This record gives sequence, C-alpha cells and structure tokens, in this order.
Amino acid sequence: MSRLSDTLAACRAQGTPAMGLFTTNGFPHPDATVPVLHAIDDGGADFIELGMPFSDPLAEGLPIQRSSARALSHGVKMDDAFDTAASFRKGSDTPVLLMGYINPVLQYGIERFCTKAANAGVDGLILPDVPPEEATLLTEHAQAAGLDLVFLIAPNSSDARIQRVDELATGFVYAVSVTGLTGSRLDGRGAVQSYLKRARGLVTQNPLLVGFGIATHEDAQELSQHTDGFIVGSALIKEIEACWDDDTLSDADRYARIRQFAHALKHGDAVAAGSNPAE
Repeated sequence: MSRLSDTLAACRAQGTPAMGLFTTNGFPHPDATVPVLHAIDDGGADFIELGMPFSDPLAEGLPIQRSSARALSHGVKMDDAFDTAASFRKGSDTPVLLMGYINPVLQYGIERFCTKAANAGVDGLILPDVPPEEATLLTEHAQAAGLDLVFLIAPNSSDARIQRVDELATGFVYAVSVTGLTGSRLDGRGAVQSYLKRARGLVTQNPLLVGFGIATHEDAQELSQHTDGFIVGSALIKEIEACWDDDTLSDADRYARIRQFAHALKHGDAVAAGSNPAE
C-alpha cells in the first residue's frame, strides 16, 4: 500500500469522500506556493495535486491556463516542482501528486523525472495526455520509483476502456465529469450521475474520484454519491488569484482565506468565494 492508497482507504473506511485539491507550482508566485499548500492541507485536503506549469496545457480551462502563464512568467522550471514537494513534505504527510503533460517529462527524461519526484516525497503522477495504451515506459519507471499512476476516463469512455484503465491505474481512476476542459460548467447533471454510476460498477480495483467543474461543497457532495471522492482545481485557482490580486489583504489574511475555502469545500460550513468556475 502507498501513502495515497492508505489515505483513500482511510476516507472510505470513515465513510467520507476524499478531497483532492489542485494548485499550480509557482502560482501566484514561487515564494507563496508552499504556504498555499500548507493552507489547503490545514483546510482538510486529503491529497494535493501540484501542477507543473506548461505553455500548452491541453486539458485546462482559462483559470489554470492563467496560473501556468503566471508561474512561467516567474521563470518556474521542472526542478522547482521537486523543490516545492520536498519543502512541503518536511511539514506534512499528506499525499502529493504531480500533474502535468508528457512533453516536458520526455524532455527531462522519464527515469530521471520519476526518480527525482520520488526522492522529493511525491506519491504519484497524473499526465492527462498519456493514454494508458502508450504509457509502458512511464509505467515501468514510475513503478520502479514507487509512484502511483492515475489515468483518466470520460463520459464517452466505453465500458471496456474504463475497465482497462482500472487495470492499469495504481492510485485511483480519475473520472472527468464532462467532455470538456477543467472549469467547465456541470450541465446535464443527470447524465453525469448516470455516467458516474456506470463507472462505479466497472471500476473495481481502484478508488474512483471525480473532477472538472466542481466549485462548491454541494457540487462535491452531489458528484461523490457514486465515487470515493472529488477533485477541485479551477475554483481554488480562482480563489488564490483573487486573494493575491487584492492589495488590501495581508499574506496572513490570504492564507487564512485559502484555508477557509478548502474547509468549506469539504465541510460546507462557509460560503466559497469565486463561485463561477467556468470564467
């Protein structure tokens, strides 16, 4: 069992949906990323996805595109993600997954990338543009380094493909809620629920988590009816962006607000700011 598997199993045993939160490394600026990670950790994140900024993030909507551009404008590189993970790991055992795209990883070197990620305390990888059928080399090096691999399914995935993804994934199966980009609106919720119910019956070897378009506690609870948890990215990115664009806030106020936002997503006991994830 890995740290990620143990965490998801504990959430399931407690009967509570696991909450994964995504933010981009180097956003809103490099010095703030680790404190932001600790804020969302303190707010109740069960695991964290740390995005590796990339100039062409194929699956991302505007909020995460903006966060990548902002990070890249600060000169953030691949090695900085390892440094961020290692710094966060000194103060927390919460699982961390690196999320990004295959081109920078290929350029860096897959074996070198996996080794450095594991040495930094990273627990797993999510590379949305790597189909499982073409992931052999990545799978080999990730397994050797002790990293879990997460693969994605979508509403238009066939039953056979969902089962194949379940066979190849080792961390969890990521159910994209819509056939669109991160931050897309959750239209046609009945159809989304039918898809998740179908996926729940097919994914038997891994936990099933849902992401894309989730902005509130109510969204999270609704979509978690047929899954083991949920992932929020764009709504959190928008909240971070709003906090750092507000010059009237101190850094302490900003981190407190991010912590409260994470807590509200999980527990529903506060109003989550940044209500429109599709902007």
